[in-house]
Amino acid sequence: MNLTGLYTILLLVVSNVFMTFAWYGHLKLKEYSWFAALPLIGVIFISWCIAFFEYCFQVPANRLGFEGNGGPFSLMQLKIIQEVITLIVFVLFSTLAFKTEALKWNHLLAFIFLIAAVYLVFKK
Repeated sequence: MNLTGLYTILLLVVSNVFMTFAWYGHLKLKEYSWFAALPLIGVIFISWCIAFFEYCFQVPANRLGFEGNGGPFSLMQLKIIQEVITLIVFVLFSTLAFKTEALKWNHLLAFIFLIAAVYLVFKK
C-alpha cells in the first residue's frame, strides 16, 4: 500500500471516531444532568455539530483514496474499508464507554466475515 492509501485509512479512522461519537455519544452523555435536560432537538444539534467534523475527514478520505482521483482504491474497496473501520471503532467505543456491552462469539464471527469481505473485494 502506498502513502496515499495510508492517509486515506487514517482519515477514515478519524472520521469514524467523530461519527461514532455523533451517533452514539449522546447515549453516554445523558449520564450528565446538563445533557439529560436537553430537549431532543438540542441533542440532535450537538450530534450534527460533531458530525460536521466527521465529514471534514470523510470527504477528503474518499476523494484522496478513490482511484478516479488518482488514489489506490475502487469505490467498492473504499466502502468495505470504511465499514470495517466503523465496526472496529464502534466495538472499541461501546466496550470502553458502556461497560454493559460485551464482545461475544457471534460478534467475532461477524468480524471474520468482514475480513473475508475485505479479502474478496481486493481480489482481482
